Amino acid sequence: MTEISPEQDVADEFCEDCGYEPELKRTLGQFQVFALSFAFISVAVGVFGTYDDVLQNAGPVGIWIWVIVAIGQTLVALVIAQFAARIPLSGSSYQWGSRLANPKVGWWFGWANFCILALGVVAINNALASMALMPLFGMPEDEGTARMITVGLMIVEAVIVIASTRLLAMINSGAVGLELTLVIVLTIALFVAVAVSGKGSVDNLFSRGITEGAPNYFAVGGGLMLATVLGMTTLVGFDAAANLAEEAKNPYRNVPRAVVGSVIAAGVLGLVFLIALTVAIDDMARISASDSPVVLILRDQLGPVTESILLAAIVFAFFGAGLVTLATGSRIVYAMARDSRFPAHGLMRRVNPRTQTPIPATLLIVVLGIVLMLAMPGDALIELITTGTILGPVLYGATIVLYLSVRKRLDRVEGAFDLGRFEMPVAISALIWSVIAIFVIVAPASARVPIAIVVGLFLLGGLYFAKLRMFNRDILETEPGELDVFKH
Repeated sequence: MTEISPEQDVADEFCEDCGYEPELKRTLGQFQVFALSFAFISVAVGVFGTYDDVLQNAGPVGIWIWVIVAIGQTLVALVIAQFAARIPLSGSSYQWGSRLANPKVGWWFGWANFCILALGVVAINNALASMALMPLFGMPEDEGTARMITVGLMIVEAVIVIASTRLLAMINSGAVGLELTLVIVLTIALFVAVAVSGKGSVDNLFSRGITEGAPNYFAVGGGLMLATVLGMTTLVGFDAAANLAEEAKNPYRNVPRAVVGSVIAAGVLGLVFLIALTVAIDDMARISASDSPVVLILRDQLGPVTESILLAAIVFAFFGAGLVTLATGSRIVYAMARDSRFPAHGLMRRVNPRTQTPIPATLLIVVLGIVLMLAMPGDALIELITTGTILGPVLYGATIVLYLSVRKRLDRVEGAFDLGRFEMPVAISALIWSVIAIFVIVAPASARVPIAIVVGLFLLGGLYFAKLRMFNRDILETEPGELDVFKH
């Protein structure tokens, strides 16, 4: 017989008080919850995928923008942790908006989150296929092959997510452990290699590299601003643990700690890794011109064998991030569906009694990903995938506005995460940062098409929202958990 801890009793009782029968299995321990958020962030994946953008747009000195982004995102994480410590339910921002503002506001929070995660599953797995898996096995570049591999990866991830949350957590924790070890070892190895060989320079840290003399470097949308892509596309998703709060042990403490701890750990580890990579650049022009500068630097300093080791580890890191994104996306669908606020909600709210996972909600994310892979042309697919970089800061900013609006009505849970007297300074600073982040993301001319897609996604969501208002108004006027879903 499984022993139930007092913390699990309290969390399940809260779930019941909110109108839900606990259906998901609480199997996630403290490190596993942390690993969920850290895997979504994935320092190795982010640096591997966007370091070339920094070198080509801002030069090596652009890595210091990472510090600004890390501080800003930590402020956002602290605010999100305040919500996670008080309303530990699947659906995170959807639940917070629905319960603390009104169900209509919550619906839009949920829709934005769903769009981010559904697109994220495609983005991560397509990048895994084309940037890591195919190069690892020496396969020539081919978009069609990458798309087929992407589909296969999503199906494998769905099998794992459906089979067991415990299995998901084990695989993900292993991937995170490997990533942490790899980044630390590579960082130390690069510093040693530079010291021994003399190839590389500390001066790189303050060099503009190939961007020296470039026009509009400091302008809005210019080279230095574009360097924010590294931090803004990497230090996100730290709220993943909050989406699986109903499957976490002692969620009042473990989930907020995971949200904040993951972004702090990623920020510090990422900065040290970036410094090591930058110092190790020996031929600035050649490295900066490469689409895979991380691989080239490691090959120059540590030999060709390191390249294969890096790619193998990156594959596992990518895969872990894909698993977490799929799992969190399915929980958003499930959370909205059990309140009858998602299309086909009668099906999407079902939890398999044996696996205790939401199978239809998981399969929906995969089916949407397969449709995008098979139907979208190349350029359109890339633009669609990049919309997540715009939606993310917008959702974070809206969450902070919500917090400032309702903070006086939030209960204080004994033993839970709490900012105390630092609450207001942190929240206001996080809001200021969010406004800056949104501006930085939408200012470049290259953001025009993704912005149009974001508008299109909200219009699409608006059609279903309008349908609910016209034909099922009570669904949007009833508190979450209080609606009899079987009547709709």
